[in-house]
Amino acid sequence: MVQPGSASPRPSDASLIGVASGLGCFGLWGAFPIYFKLLGHVPALEVLAHRVLWSAALLLGLILAQGQWSALRAEFRDPRRLGFYLMTALLISGNWLLYIWAVQHGRILEASLSYYINPLVNVLLGVWFLRERLNPRQWIAVALAAVGVLVLVVGQGVLPWISLTLAFSFGGYGLLRKKAGHAATLGLCVETVLLAPLALLFLANLALRGAGALGAVNGQTDLLLLAAGPVTVAPLLLFLQATRLLRLSTVGLIQYLTPTLQFLLAVALYREPFTPIHLAAFGCIWLALALYSADAWFGHRPQPAWATTSRRGISS
Repeated sequence: MVQPGSASPRPSDASLIGVASGLGCFGLWGAFPIYFKLLGHVPALEVLAHRVLWSAALLLGLILAQGQWSALRAEFRDPRRLGFYLMTALLISGNWLLYIWAVQHGRILEASLSYYINPLVNVLLGVWFLRERLNPRQWIAVALAAVGVLVLVVGQGVLPWISLTLAFSFGGYGLLRKKAGHAATLGLCVETVLLAPLALLFLANLALRGAGALGAVNGQTDLLLLAAGPVTVAPLLLFLQATRLLRLSTVGLIQYLTPTLQFLLAVALYREPFTPIHLAAFGCIWLALALYSADAWFGHRPQPAWATTSRRGISS
């Protein structure tokens, strides 16, 4: 990774590093179902507690190494900002918990759908709350995505609540973080540190009752739980490097690697049912994304920065 203060890479090298970082971060997020499936014998809430605790520890070390300790202390001295962070922490932890539960219960296909519709949800939130304007092509893309959701509702008789909850919870999180303008790493550190005491108390209570998985199942489970911090933080660092070195429109296109990998894992590896109804719904959403991405790529109206970068390594 490019270190702060080091010589800037040549443009061609920077592009290669940026593309490699983008492929790395979105590829890791795309492989998340494998990680959480391996922890399928551990309750989702317990997995979340480990993810929060070890991410907080790793991020604190990173903040200290980067010399941002004073900035972190300043965040904790401002009650108003702490209140804001508590709200975003609840949103992101709820998003994480639902994603883990969905993967463990064979709902990866629905989780992958949330990644596909999230950029379009971000667009709607931008229109509703930031007064951003869409051109006709972008409205058509949003309408196609809505048709895709409607196909699932009519065809299966149920609302795809997992997909919509994941997309709107993270979209709301991204909107709040965008309006506040907080740095990704520092903000996530504050959020996880706020939640860490609750996570620690929960895990300690499990350990006292002999119900916790850490140290009680096998070595693989222990390693997987302890790896929750690096699994969360590593894609974030790669993402931040990619956004420094690439155009946001390029990052916005590469990000579709994540749901595509998850979709393939759901259908090809975990054999989740993919019916003609799913094909029709996903087809509408894929077409919507193709139209919207093409419109942004050719410069009719650049995508809002937060619409392509809201999944800051904290998604899933």
